[in-house]
Amino acid sequence: MICRTLGIARATAYRQDRPRPRRYRSREDDVVVAQLRQMLRERGSYGYRRAHWIVNRTFGTSYNRKRIQRVMRLYGLALPVRGRRRRGRRHDGQVECVIPNLRWCSDVLEIACWNGEVVHLAFALDCCDREVPAHVATSHPTSGAEIRQLIRSAVFARFGTAKPEIPVEWLSDNEGIYTALETVIEAERHHLAPITTPVASPESNGMAEAFVNTFKRDYVAGGDLSSAARVIEQISGWIVDYNTFAPHSALGMKTPGEFRREQQTVADTGCLTK
Repeated sequence: MICRTLGIARATAYRQDRPRPRRYRSREDDVVVAQLRQMLRERGSYGYRRAHWIVNRTFGTSYNRKRIQRVMRLYGLALPVRGRRRRGRRHDGQVECVIPNLRWCSDVLEIACWNGEVVHLAFALDCCDREVPAHVATSHPTSGAEIRQLIRSAVFARFGTAKPEIPVEWLSDNEGIYTALETVIEAERHHLAPITTPVASPESNGMAEAFVNTFKRDYVAGGDLSSAARVIEQISGWIVDYNTFAPHSALGMKTPGEFRREQQTVADTGCLTK
């Protein structure tokens, strides 16, 4: 009668509570844990996917990704699960490209220092291979002159003294440093096609926003932020590490540099075949 009133099965009411079984452990887990801790000392923001890739590459092992996930959870090395915020606004546009040097996106991020100074970092990002070909860091708010310098540096990094044969789309938000007439003229002079995101649509430059989150999480959070000069000294090394060492999930866990070289090899092979 009680079970019927509560709407539960009788087996549920009579079932005895049993202690939770211990989670599976393997003898070789101690070795895996030691390797993970050695890697996570410098890259504490890495989850099990990137940790799996880095450990196998560094130590020449062939651990299964699920094993790395289990060990990290078992020994308290896993990152807390972060839920995604759902927004009512839907974005149907696509920023990603399948060919390098077809679209570059740009944005400016701010890094607050412990002494109250602020570093402003302007960057260019290829929407295909996710590589950062150029950046400009200053201890004062970014001006149009820095954006024009960024444009020249990005074009030189990818094309040298030449210019792209097909204009590269230059995607940015609607800040004055990007929409100023001098900046637009400088972009067009280097065969870039300036385009801006729709008003109140940060999703349209979502790749740049994602890079900002990754950069702050993986590098700024563990860096020396004592002063603006110290931060600016570290930025070049952080960018090189991002381009050449950090695996990217959208690139099949390859680094932007590795993915770009593969794309270039495929393109060269296609030209030779023709």
